[in-house]
Amino acid sequence: MAAVSLHSSYSRLLGLTMAPTATSLNTCTVQQPRAALGRLHMLLHFFAVSALLYYRISNLIYGDVPLLSWGLITLSELIFTFIWTLAQAFRWRPVVRTVAPENLPGDEKLPALDVFICTADPKKEPVVEVMNTVLSAMALDYPTEKLAVYLSDDGGTAVTLYAMKEACAFARCWLPFCRKYGVKSRCPEAFFSSFCDDEREVLESDEFKAEEQKIQSNYELFKRNVEKAAEIEDSVIYDNKKNEGAMDDHSKLPLLVYVSREKRPSRPHRFKAGALNALLRVSGIMSNAPYTLVLDCDMYCNDPTSAKQAMCFHLDPKFSNSLSFAQFPQIFYNVSKNDIYDGQARSAYKTKYQGMDGIKGTVCAGTGYFLKKKALYCSPNQEDEFLEEPEKNFGFSTKLIDSLQALNGKNATDRETMSDHATIEEAKKLASCTYEQNTTWGKEIGYSYDCLLESTFTGYLLHCKGWNSVYLYPERPCFLGCTTIDMKDALIQLMKWASGLVQAGLSKFSPLTYGMSRMSVLQSMCYGYFMFTHLVSVACFIYGIIPQLCFLYGVPLYPKVTNPWFAAFATVYLSSLSQHLYEVVSSGGSMRTMWNEQRIWMIKSVTACLFGCLDVLMKYVGMAKANFRLTNKAMDQEKLEKYEKGKFDFQGAKMFMIPLTMLVLLNLGCFIGGMKGLISGGDVKEMFGQGFLSSYVLVLSLPILEGLIPKIGK
Repeated sequence: MAAVSLHSSYSRLLGLTMAPTATSLNTCTVQQPRAALGRLHMLLHFFAVSALLYYRISNLIYGDVPLLSWGLITLSELIFTFIWTLAQAFRWRPVVRTVAPENLPGDEKLPALDVFICTADPKKEPVVEVMNTVLSAMALDYPTEKLAVYLSDDGGTAVTLYAMKEACAFARCWLPFCRKYGVKSRCPEAFFSSFCDDEREVLESDEFKAEEQKIQSNYELFKRNVEKAAEIEDSVIYDNKKNEGAMDDHSKLPLLVYVSREKRPSRPHRFKAGALNALLRVSGIMSNAPYTLVLDCDMYCNDPTSAKQAMCFHLDPKFSNSLSFAQFPQIFYNVSKNDIYDGQARSAYKTKYQGMDGIKGTVCAGTGYFLKKKALYCSPNQEDEFLEEPEKNFGFSTKLIDSLQALNGKNATDRETMSDHATIEEAKKLASCTYEQNTTWGKEIGYSYDCLLESTFTGYLLHCKGWNSVYLYPERPCFLGCTTIDMKDALIQLMKWASGLVQAGLSKFSPLTYGMSRMSVLQSMCYGYFMFTHLVSVACFIYGIIPQLCFLYGVPLYPKVTNPWFAAFATVYLSSLSQHLYEVVSSGGSMRTMWNEQRIWMIKSVTACLFGCLDVLMKYVGMAKANFRLTNKAMDQEKLEKYEKGKFDFQGAKMFMIPLTMLVLLNLGCFIGGMKGLISGGDVKEMFGQGFLSSYVLVLSLPILEGLIPKIGK
């Protein structure tokens, strides 16, 4: 049965934005220098690429060149061009946004907010870390009576339920402490670490120091209790009516709900999308807030004002009627200065999200976004779209249907009755594995089941329906998460993303067909980039074999360095390099950041992205089925030390190492053999392009060789 237990209880804008006026809630400013430079670079690069492709195709058709090698290299360059073309939509109209929370109405006029947090495996997602996320969400600077925090435990583990009760007990002293002293870092693990030394120094006083030591002692006890927790069979139900008349405002606790869905082997549970849809239904009859914040279990709230920052968009009458979600950036607190596994390529993703924001909405990142629930149920200004036949669409729950009607203007469900026996039984029914049968959950309403990347794909469908979104990159990160520090886990995670996105791109929902007819061309191109960019792995794999073998055997693939056509290839290379450098530097990065992004891009392109594309192919021919792979967030001390030193650790990633090792060793052997051929009388001018490419790949591969040599020695 479903177990339901409840306890109530950086970016600097570089002078590009304008200060909000006295009455505005937010501003949006086009990054004019960046947009102008982007369009100019776009034009110049287009001419260079066109010249390159003309040279390739004309020689392939009319020239005396080896067809196989030239045909494959032309195919790879066409793939690169296709992906580059899609990416230009991000550069057309980049914007930056600012907010003015001080202009919001009073707390009594703010809408209610539900926070959804999902966890599934206490071994891969440490329970203490999950509870820190829960506590940070409970401590948001938002009216307590309008805030509810829901944890979905798909593992259904007793230790997580026990930890929730321990977290409730600790929250009784932690939340008042944060409110009393205006603490900004309201994740206790972060606050008591060296990460927040500066904040504690500012707050330091005799009274604060004494209370801090007491709170820290309570927190250490809480951690020990959770870490030592055995199987706990009991569950307890508390009611937030205990807040009334018994506590001051500092001591009040928000509603906290633990949900463990019913599962059966014969019924698909739809992974995280199913968990989020269950939370939508359960929250509908308990708190029924019109907005929800969705967080990964390891992504804690780093700025308690994030909810009010998001409301600066959702409550703005200029576009609130069509706004579906406000997305905040994913930033990781455990990324070292070496940054070797940050596959998100933060500089590139920041510019892409800001660029997409300028054309009616950014992609949904899966965590750190404030969503209007109504957007999951209808199109803009069509609130009754699915309420005409409510039982057919939403299922046979009168309380749920009443809550959906309340979102459309009627009074919200009264919290006085939500902890009674009938409501708990109704919540169990809504969280059961059979409730969605013969409904449109996951098809027309709620989070979509058509892709394992539920939030990204659902956000795409929302844009197809006409909803908009915004992207806010505040100076202080509102959410901080824990990224994987293990190469194996990083590659598995990227493979899952690549497989899901490519499969969606090749489905009937392709942004180049389905999307083009429902949104702007530029926005469709952005989604096309996200869904098809992993196909670049095929081009990289070809480029990692053909030029190297041709260099070894003295077969030219590029014009002589003295030939005017060589300028086209050199221009494309230098143009791409300069664009990447500009994105990195303008986002606060360095040359080291750029270099790390290049080598990790090469590694992941020929490993995880390639396997992701193969996974899609195997699914199409019936050799594999959809499978959710949970990323391991537990820390391994030995791997952590290697990561902090900037060393690649390939332990456990043998499957991914096969193509990578083959390409690195092939490049090394062909480089040595090709250089011998040049020294013994080869045409340096004719083979310069391939020699340079091989040497460049060799330099990028040095960290990989470092990781392989110890294993070869064994």
